[in-house]
Amino acid sequence: MTDKHLVSKKHKIIDTQRITLIVAGLLLIVKFVAYFLTHSNTILTDALESIVNVVAGAFGLFSVLVAALPKDQNHPYGHGKIEFVSAAVEGVLILMAGILIVIKSAYNLQFPVPVHDIDQGIMIVSLAGLINFGLGIYVERQGKDAGSMVLIASAEHLKSDGYSTLAMLIGLAFVWYSGWLWLDSVIAIVFGFIIGIAGFRVINSAMSGIMDEVDYQLVDEIVEILNEDRHPECIDIHNLRIIKYGMDLHFDCHMTIPWYFNTQQAHDEVDRFEKLLRSKTDKEVEFFVHIDPCVPECCKSCIKKDCKERIFEFEKEVEWCPQNIMLNKKHNV
Repeated sequence: MTDKHLVSKKHKIIDTQRITLIVAGLLLIVKFVAYFLTHSNTILTDALESIVNVVAGAFGLFSVLVAALPKDQNHPYGHGKIEFVSAAVEGVLILMAGILIVIKSAYNLQFPVPVHDIDQGIMIVSLAGLINFGLGIYVERQGKDAGSMVLIASAEHLKSDGYSTLAMLIGLAFVWYSGWLWLDSVIAIVFGFIIGIAGFRVINSAMSGIMDEVDYQLVDEIVEILNEDRHPECIDIHNLRIIKYGMDLHFDCHMTIPWYFNTQQAHDEVDRFEKLLRSKTDKEVEFFVHIDPCVPECCKSCIKKDCKERIFEFEKEVEWCPQNIMLNKKHNV
């Protein structure tokens, strides 16, 4: 991908996060209006989650602005890791909101507050929920297209907010028709737990990125690319590591080539490998490739037919897969 396209994608991420923050701010006001009209704990649950949306959206916007900064002397890998920090903060805020909702609603089970004008509250929250869910679909599409952890985390939160709003509305309808005011607090407690679990999941996902946990789906995609365009001079790829820095990817690997290649031939093979992966991904990619010379045992799986230094006869090609390409050893039959 060209530098121009990468810059355009980063601007799109920033613009999407700005829209998310503005909409979250407006919906926060709308939901608190609905709460003050009704004094419903269920609606308060939705409003408190919107506070999380605004705070997380503000921090998310800050993080994508920082992540878009170019690499510098103090940050040779760029600033993309802040996206995982942002997602972790959002997860903590979601978890805290869930806990506060449970505490407040449990208190109101013992000391109930009269609920009124539920029909108006239902209409207001319904509109807010639809907007939230629609925004979540849009942000998710933009996040997946750009490979942005911040946008994907925001989208998951917005969509879950939409789903929880729908379920809350069903509960409010029961309260409205039955007159059982205690049910309002029970519904809020249930969704407090659901929101807390969602927050924990976001934290777990963010920590996986911070700790450079293997993304096996990404490894599968890279292995498929390498198998489809396998070059005879590249005898094997092993010790593969892929590290995410926001939108950017950093590759570490060992490449085995014929032992008799000179420096220029080795460089050409590495260059071909890098160009292949850059052409097949929509992210900025950086490579650190260590060259290994082949050993006699490699002959048994080497597909280079014109090798004059072959010691053993070819037996079979070893297909690359995540299980062998990530091991720190040459592939043998």
